[in-house]
Amino acid sequence: MSERRGIRSDIILLTASIIWGFAFAFQKKGMDFIGPFLFTGLRFILGSLVVLPFLFRKGEQGGFKESIILGFLLFAGVSLQQVGIVYTTAGKAGFITGLYVVFVPVVGYLMGIRTRRLTWIGAGLAIVGLYLLSIRGRFYPEKGDLLVLLGAVFWTFHVIYISKFTKGKDPLKLAFGQFLVCGILGMGVAFVLEDISMSGVFNAGIPLLYAGVLSSGIAYTLQVVGQKRAHPSHAAVILSLESLFAAIGGFLLLHEVMTPKEILGAALMLTGMMISHFS
Repeated sequence: MSERRGIRSDIILLTASIIWGFAFAFQKKGMDFIGPFLFTGLRFILGSLVVLPFLFRKGEQGGFKESIILGFLLFAGVSLQQVGIVYTTAGKAGFITGLYVVFVPVVGYLMGIRTRRLTWIGAGLAIVGLYLLSIRGRFYPEKGDLLVLLGAVFWTFHVIYISKFTKGKDPLKLAFGQFLVCGILGMGVAFVLEDISMSGVFNAGIPLLYAGVLSSGIAYTLQVVGQKRAHPSHAAVILSLESLFAAIGGFLLLHEVMTPKEILGAALMLTGMMISHFS
């Protein structure tokens, strides 16, 4: 029974990473019309509306304090990545963000969370594969890289605390709470720092719908549900496949050609996921 639940959790987390991977093109398009904080605020307000109907079912409590913590970590990770990507390449941003696949077991170890040896091996293969998949040519540090790296630190704690907080909590109520907090923070910063126009919001409608309904409302909820019975380090390996599916999405939707190096990177990431699963 526990093995079946483990496979179910893996499938749920894998589905989330697929949705996130295909979301990149929509997020980038949305930035043509509105600012990053307004985009973040609106997408997570939409995400909270997707989960809202499930709040009225009977079950475990959602956790007010936990929702605030997760919402802040989510907002910080998304915002730093969104602003940092303006000053660096998309490939480098994807690689640096994916470093949380290594950060999670390291920070987890410092917090007393034991990680099995095969999961470490799987994480190592995933990060090598991610480098081959994301980086073209030599790696030259840029000012946006530091912002994206700091965002990866917040993603690390987001993954760890989701696994911690979902024990004894309703994952759907927890997801709603973090979306609402993240959305309010995004809207608040947008009103202070960005120019807001209804025409811009209207033009960004399709990217907002994908990012809000699918990427936020559905995929982030799947992450919370999947991590209820998944080790945080193992979950990080599966979620890092977002970059792989972003490349596949580019191939299928934008007719981008994957080089042999990128195909090797994709194979290493899949191998890392399988090794982590069987740990």
